[in-house]
Amino acid sequence: MAGTDEDAIAATDDALYVLTAVLLTPAQFPSVLGDDYPEACAALNLAPLADGYGLVLGQDGDGARWTVVVDDVSLVAVAIASWDCGMEYDLSPDERTVVAALPGWPLAVAVAAPGVPAPHDPDPGLSDAPVLSPPDTSAWGPAQRRLGADEIALQWAVWREQIDEADFQDPADGAAKDGDPPSRADGVGELPDGTGGEASPRRSGLRRVLAEARSYVDSPPPLGRVRSSFATGDARTLRADGPGWSMVARTDDIAFVLLDDEPGKVLPVGRGPELPGLLEALDKLAVRPL
Repeated sequence: MAGTDEDAIAATDDALYVLTAVLLTPAQFPSVLGDDYPEACAALNLAPLADGYGLVLGQDGDGARWTVVVDDVSLVAVAIASWDCGMEYDLSPDERTVVAALPGWPLAVAVAAPGVPAPHDPDPGLSDAPVLSPPDTSAWGPAQRRLGADEIALQWAVWREQIDEADFQDPADGAAKDGDPPSRADGVGELPDGTGGEASPRRSGLRRVLAEARSYVDSPPPLGRVRSSFATGDARTLRADGPGWSMVARTDDIAFVLLDDEPGKVLPVGRGPELPGLLEALDKLAVRPL
């Protein structure tokens, strides 16, 4: 496994200034890295272990960027929860839990450790592993599409309040019918750098997404391709991804779809006759955080 050489691990042992940490598990992983858990692991050249990993991002005493991969997922989860609550937590993984020390960061980090040089790539001689860098999100593509879906999941109420039930024309597939006047149902909003699109290709894209999502019910997709998390009341927030698309939905409500072929567009899918059953079926096969 790349990054496990002793020199790289030793380089981070003496002084790693921890800046942040994230989970890399089937139910919770940085979706910018891939459409599913195995794909996200592959981006770091890690085996997709069932229990997952914790990723600790920091700088060494020289300011070099390092990503330390640990198998103590609980420790990292506690640290993240504490930080989210505004509490201090000294994340210091035991060296016996370190799986790999990878040069660079796979995610963008906006802060830096005080008192050390500015973040930079480590000396190439310290590790045989390729230097990690965040995916390019400057232009619309899979990485930015997945980040857009992350935003909708986090800000569901903000996006949902822009939709009125009257906007849906109640077609069989829950999307706007060809020839209908443009409305929020034909593209509720735009992410940065969004551009327009024709209604017919858009409807075709939504049909493809729904068909591929239905196929997951009969042929389970790679682990993490469908995830379920808490929502309000008894509802669940569903996240499903596939080649060229992402979907965010509430089991008691509608869905939003983002497509690689529709730059910046957020497309709502009404409940209609089929969506409730599809969401219920997806929720049954989805992985859930512990």
